[in-house]
Amino acid sequence: MQTGYYASAAGMVTQFNRLNTIANNLANVNTAGFKEDDLIVGDFMRVYQEKRDELDNANNTKEAAAFINRTMTRAPQVVDSYTNFATGTMQKTNNPLDFSLTREGLFFAVKTPQGVRLTRDGSFTRNDEGVLVTKQGYEVLGDDYMNSGDGKISFATQDSVISVDKNGQIYTNVPNSASLTPNKKLFIAQPEDLSLLKKEGDNLYAFKDIKEINVIQESGAVSQGFVEKSNVNAVKMMTELIETNRLVGMYQKAMSTQMDDMNRDAIEKLAKKA
Repeated sequence: MQTGYYASAAGMVTQFNRLNTIANNLANVNTAGFKEDDLIVGDFMRVYQEKRDELDNANNTKEAAAFINRTMTRAPQVVDSYTNFATGTMQKTNNPLDFSLTREGLFFAVKTPQGVRLTRDGSFTRNDEGVLVTKQGYEVLGDDYMNSGDGKISFATQDSVISVDKNGQIYTNVPNSASLTPNKKLFIAQPEDLSLLKKEGDNLYAFKDIKEINVIQESGAVSQGFVEKSNVNAVKMMTELIETNRLVGMYQKAMSTQMDDMNRDAIEKLAKKA
C-alpha cells in the first residue's frame, strides 16, 4: 500500500485548511475590530507525547515499538483552532459615535435577531428613530439590559453633543444649554472564557449563556472618536501564505513521486522478471 501517498494527501488537505484561514485573515485586514484566526497543526510525536500515559502499551516494549512504527507514517493534521484576541491598533476618526476598547477581552453587546451578540467593532451610528446601532442595523445595548431586558440607547433630535467617558457612560447636552446630562451607559461585556466564543459573521461573536457574560462598570477602556483596527499582521500573513503554498507544492511532488515514479519502477522490474 502506498502509505506515503495517503500521508501526502492528508498533509495537503491540512495545508488547504491553513490557506483558507490565512485568506480569511487577509480579507479582513482592514475590518475594524477583527481578530486573527489561526490553526494548530500537530504531528505524531507531539500527539504521542500528550497521550502516551493514556495508552495501554507500556514504554520500551515490543507492543509500544510496533505502535510507534505503525503510526509514524501518519500525516500532520489540524488538531485545534483558536482566535487571537490581542488588541489591535487604535485609529482616530473624531466621529463621536465611534468607540474602541483599549483592553483585551472586553466587547460591546448588540441585539440581533438571533439574540445578544458581542463585537469589538465600535463603528456605530444613529438610525432614523435615533437609536444607537451598528453598521448592520443591530441595536447597541446599554448596561441596563440585564435588568430591564430592553437596553436600547436612544438620542433625541436636539442632542447635538454626545460625550462618552472611559467607562462607557454617555452624556448628552441639555437643550439650549452647554450643560451635559447623563444618558445610558454602554454595555461593556467580559466573557468568563474567551475560548467559548464563536465567530458568527458581521464581526459578531456568539456565546451559549448570557450568565457567562459579566457587565464591567468601571472598565476604563472606552475611547470615543477611535476605532480599533484589525489585529491581523499583513506581513506575517503573507509570509505564512508563501510558506503554505510551498508546502502544498512539496506534498504534490511527493504524491506524484509515489504514484508515478515508484509504480513505474515496480512495473518495469516485474516486466523484466517476466
